[in-house]
Amino acid sequence: MSCNWGTELWDQFDNLEKHTSWGIDFLERYTKFVKERADIELSYAKQIRSLSKKYHPKRSREDESRFTWCLAFAATLRQLNEVAVQREELADNLNTQIVCELTRYTHELKTERKTHFQDGRRAQQHIESSWKQLESSKRRFERDCKEAERAQHVSDRIDLDSKTDGEKRCSLKARQTAQQKQQAAEESRKDYVTSLNQFNQDQHQHYHTLVPVIYQRIQDMEERRIERICEAMRSSAEAERKVLPVVSRCLDAMMDAAESIQPRMDTRQVVEVYKSGFDPPGDVEFEDYSATMRRSISESSYLDNRTEGRRHSRKLWPFIRKNKLLTLLSSPRQPPPPPPTSPSPGGVASSPQSPPPVSREPITQRLNDLMTSGSRTRKQCLRSLKRGLSLKLGSSPADCSHLPPEQRRKKLQTRINNINQEIQREREQRDALLKMREVYEHSPQMGDAGSVEPRLEEVKQSLQRLEDELRRNQAWLLEVDSRLSDHSSRRQSGGCGLNSQATTPGSSSLKQLDNRSPASRESPDGSYTEDHSAELHFKSRSSEFDDDFDDEEPLPSIGTCKSLYPFQGQNEGTLSMVEGELLSVVEEDKGDGWTRVRRNLEEEGYVPTSYIKVFLDSSAKGFVQSSRLV
Repeated sequence: MSCNWGTELWDQFDNLEKHTSWGIDFLERYTKFVKERADIELSYAKQIRSLSKKYHPKRSREDESRFTWCLAFAATLRQLNEVAVQREELADNLNTQIVCELTRYTHELKTERKTHFQDGRRAQQHIESSWKQLESSKRRFERDCKEAERAQHVSDRIDLDSKTDGEKRCSLKARQTAQQKQQAAEESRKDYVTSLNQFNQDQHQHYHTLVPVIYQRIQDMEERRIERICEAMRSSAEAERKVLPVVSRCLDAMMDAAESIQPRMDTRQVVEVYKSGFDPPGDVEFEDYSATMRRSISESSYLDNRTEGRRHSRKLWPFIRKNKLLTLLSSPRQPPPPPPTSPSPGGVASSPQSPPPVSREPITQRLNDLMTSGSRTRKQCLRSLKRGLSLKLGSSPADCSHLPPEQRRKKLQTRINNINQEIQREREQRDALLKMREVYEHSPQMGDAGSVEPRLEEVKQSLQRLEDELRRNQAWLLEVDSRLSDHSSRRQSGGCGLNSQATTPGSSSLKQLDNRSPASRESPDGSYTEDHSAELHFKSRSSEFDDDFDDEEPLPSIGTCKSLYPFQGQNEGTLSMVEGELLSVVEEDKGDGWTRVRRNLEEEGYVPTSYIKVFLDSSAKGFVQSSRLV
């Protein structure tokens, strides 16, 4: 049904003005609503992105890349980040396509509305002015008619009463005045008729031409405003619908990530990560203590008193502390630092001279001292051996022999894969250089073929070095695989024949000692030694004082010392001290530049010998000399 504001609402100018003003206010309010919604979407996307970044796994955590539940959570976080991206895109579309357009359109709409209502007010003022002119001519005509009628009445009365000449002259004058009034009334009538015709004409034009045109423009403006609101709402819904497929795909990806979690595979992965490849411990070996009866009374009493007191606390190796001897091989100690060139203020009066460089004892000499000395001296030799081996074996071996077999295999396999990747890159670079040299040889104007030779030779040398390293690591990997296969076959054969063999504890222990597999040389703490003869030599001689070294009592003090310089002990086993501090000497320097000291019966460690001044007790000097002679 069609309607026209100009014909239907010709007398509702003020109401139309109020309605259009309210419509513009609604448009501004809707624009503000869309802007606030875009801000909310942007804030939501920012918070989602921050949340995803907060819980995203760090690159340093390699464990999270192995398990399916960690990978699923990482995939969920990535999809959540993608959802945040879509929300940011939605907010951007709302701001650019709706908020900016509506703001510009509102400004144009206000200008257009102002123009239309100004035209309406001018038309209204014109018709009101025409009406006022009509009213003025009407009142003037009415006044002139009344005055002419009154003048005529006066003239008629004078005519009836006039008998003398004077009265006749007054009657003539009154008649002339009445005629003038009648002429003025006639002119007022003509003006009134003219004004009336003009007003009727203006009124017809106002209500049938001007008002319909102006109101139709206002109606069109209002319809365009409503249509623009409709388009804005449609665009808002369309912008959100556009991101829904991507969000739906993200949710589907989250579901797929959740479905990809495999508990059984994760538990197997735990085995792959932490499996050491060691065999479980076998039977406890028989220890023949009757052999100690052949030793001297002094030595046996000294050792028996130390071992019998703690023999009941002996535990199996899976439950005791790490093997002390093998720990010595993996605890590096740096050489002692040289003393300062001059003493610090507040120190001793005379600057101590730096001791001459002391030649370190060979490892073999310390091993001989270890195997031929008494129990107390053995501990000192072990400590000295720890420092010597630490200085000599400061870094892990290239074949990863310090790792457990399974971890060593994985380490070597990873290294081989990396080397293969490097070899592939070097071969590609070599092929590119060869092709470049061939092009230069065929087209000398493009470049000198000799300029490629140095780089080509460098790539060839690097490739040869990588291939040698690959063969070396492959040989180590083959060795580890063969040992692991031997371990598994030996474990199966040992498990099947365990009940069928019946031997005495002593013979079983001796047999195990003689026929020990390489796996038994692997300690439970993860260390592994390749030197079979040296390790057997250690085991054959160190079984007598295992208890003494595992449960070590504090050594007595053999003297005191005073620090000449401050020292910051940063390495493991060292002790920090300040200048002028008094400490107890526990163990004298063995030639490696370190002295073992103690503070307050609790803190104990090594300090550089050149940093202190030692005062040995007279009884301690005799004991040290006797221990060196043993």
